[in-house]
Amino acid sequence: MRIIKIVLGLLLLGQQSVAQNPIKILTEKKGISLRGLSIPSEKVVWASGSKGTVVKSVNGGESFEWLQVKGFETRDFRAIHAWDDKEVLIVAIAAPAVILKTMDGGISWNKVYENADTSMFLDAVKFKDNFKGIVIGDPINDTIFLLNTEDRGNHWNKVKPSFWKSKVQDGEAFFASSNSNLAYLNEKIIFISGGMKSRLWIDGYAMPLLMMEGGKSTGANSIDISPDQNKMIVVGGDFMKDTVTFDVARAFKKYGDQFQMNTSFTMPNGYRSSVKFIDNNIVVACGTSGVDVTNDAGKKWTLFSNQSFHVIQHQPNKKAAFFAGSGGRIGYYLFE
Repeated sequence: MRIIKIVLGLLLLGQQSVAQNPIKILTEKKGISLRGLSIPSEKVVWASGSKGTVVKSVNGGESFEWLQVKGFETRDFRAIHAWDDKEVLIVAIAAPAVILKTMDGGISWNKVYENADTSMFLDAVKFKDNFKGIVIGDPINDTIFLLNTEDRGNHWNKVKPSFWKSKVQDGEAFFASSNSNLAYLNEKIIFISGGMKSRLWIDGYAMPLLMMEGGKSTGANSIDISPDQNKMIVVGGDFMKDTVTFDVARAFKKYGDQFQMNTSFTMPNGYRSSVKFIDNNIVVACGTSGVDVTNDAGKKWTLFSNQSFHVIQHQPNKKAAFFAGSGGRIGYYLFE
C-alpha cells in the first residue's frame, strides 16, 4: 500500500509540475487575442492582434506599451514584422486586405497596401532579409495569393501565376494562427497549407505532408527551420479537437541537398499552432492545449506547460522564448 501511495504521489507531483505553469506572464489584457509576435533584438518585442492592437517592449519584456491603431480599431492584425523599435509592418486579415507600416514606433501608421476584393484573407508575412519579404493569402479562384516586396515592405507586387507549378486543391488554404506558415530556405520560398488538404510547398511545388487533413480546421499551421538549416519541423492538427495527437506534426532532415521526412520523429501532445527552434536541438511548440518542448529535435516531446498560447518567437542571443495568446497574454521562459 505504501509503494502504491509513493507511486501515486510521484504521478501527482509530475502533474503538478506541469500545472505550475512555468512560463512567466509578463502582461495581459482581457478581450484581446495576440497571434503576431516579432522580436528583432534581445530588448525589443512587438506583438499584434485583435481590435487593432499592437504591443511593444523596448526593455526585454520588463514593461509593455499597449497601442491601438487609429482608424483600424476593428481589424485583426495577425501578422507582424519588426526591424527595430521604430520600424514595424502589420498585416490585417479579411477584406479589405490592408498592410500598414510605422517608422516612429507606432505613433503613426501608413497604408502600404490595400486590396478591396471581398475574397481576400491575408495569413502571414515573412522577410528573408532587411529588404525582401512575402505575404501569403488564401487562394482566390483556385490560385494562391502571394505578394512580394524588395524595399522593406514599402511597395508590394503580386507574384505572377507562372510561379505555381502545382495546383491548389479544393478546400486547401492557409491558417492565420501564428504568422508562421512561411519560411525561407536560402532563396527558396517555403510554406504549408491546411484544410481539406495539407501540403508542403517549396518554390511553387507541393508535396504531401501526411498530416491530419480533410476538415476545415485540420492541417499544418506552422513551420520552422533550424539555425543550421539542416532540420525542419511542421506542426498543426485540428484546432477544434486540440488534445488529439494523431498526425499533428512532421519533421524533415537534410540529406545532401534534399530534405527527407524524419521517421524517428514523435508527436507533440495535441494541436500546435506555432513551432520554433531555440537552437539546433531545442524546439518548442505551443497551442491552445499546452506547450511542448523537445531537446532532441523532436525524437521525444515533453508537455512542458498546460498554458494556452498561439505563437512563439525566439529571443535573439539567448536560449529563451516569448509567447503570446488569448487574453492579451505575453509570456517568457529562459531555457538556460
